[in-house]
Amino acid sequence: MNGHNNEGGAYDISSPALQLSQLQDLGAKLYRNEVYSQGTANKLAGIADIMAAGGVTVYPVILMDIATFINETDGYNAGFALGQQTASSRRYAYYEVTNEMESALLLGNVDGVLPSQYDAAKFRILRGVIRGMIAGIKSVDTSGKIILGGGTWLHYGFAQMLAAGTEPDGSTGHEVVNWDITAWHWYSDMNDITNACGGTGCHNVLAALQALGKPIWINEAGVRPNFGTDQQIAAYLVGNKMLAQFVTLASTYGIESVQTYQLYDDPAGLPGGGAYGLLENDGHTQKDAYTAYKNFVAAHPM
Repeated sequence: MNGHNNEGGAYDISSPALQLSQLQDLGAKLYRNEVYSQGTANKLAGIADIMAAGGVTVYPVILMDIATFINETDGYNAGFALGQQTASSRRYAYYEVTNEMESALLLGNVDGVLPSQYDAAKFRILRGVIRGMIAGIKSVDTSGKIILGGGTWLHYGFAQMLAAGTEPDGSTGHEVVNWDITAWHWYSDMNDITNACGGTGCHNVLAALQALGKPIWINEAGVRPNFGTDQQIAAYLVGNKMLAQFVTLASTYGIESVQTYQLYDDPAGLPGGGAYGLLENDGHTQKDAYTAYKNFVAAHPM
């Protein structure tokens, strides 16, 4: 399950104990939340302790903007500091480094399957941030597993370059990034993850991710708020292009975890937010998707 305990709204008015009880009722075992500073890392660490006592594992997704960095070294140093701060606040089983940042590197409205579709200078900076975050985490906690920050849509060309030590210009022999789990995000407007069609044709995203050689987590799985009625959203969430498909294909592609987006509706005005929640933004009113998710998880534990 996804949450936003450092973004306000229902997460500020709902205690960690209440959130825990809701997650337990839903059958969710993992709870993904963002950190982006020492203060937010400390806040999430306290929440994680409460959740752990109730059988729910919290893990941080570490966020950082690359716009102010000049080069890869700048990115590395900033990433190292935040990674170290996050791991110092609490030892987590998992740490996710960045979130959908590959989207900021794309050269226009392109698929992201090809190296040439990425901005080379921005690629190097983001590679530095990711390398720095990993090194910062490992300087404190050598046992926590590293999740490569959730990519989305067809943007797997970015992860392929990190793994191979290549760059957008086709050059080789650069720094190789190592991680433990490949995370991906999939939403209703993307349709079938095994046959996703863009300007370069149709692609099996799961096959491309599997080829990276790491377990796969779909750690944002959601239905766009404008998809339809609450009933239609609930049906799609557990249907054959979302949760049911991921569970069916788990053994084929090495999908170890699926995490729905998200527990509560976002507060109005949150950039990129919306009514994605299983509960409304009052923190307690259950939507149709709540029951659909709960029943699905009970029947299909992972």
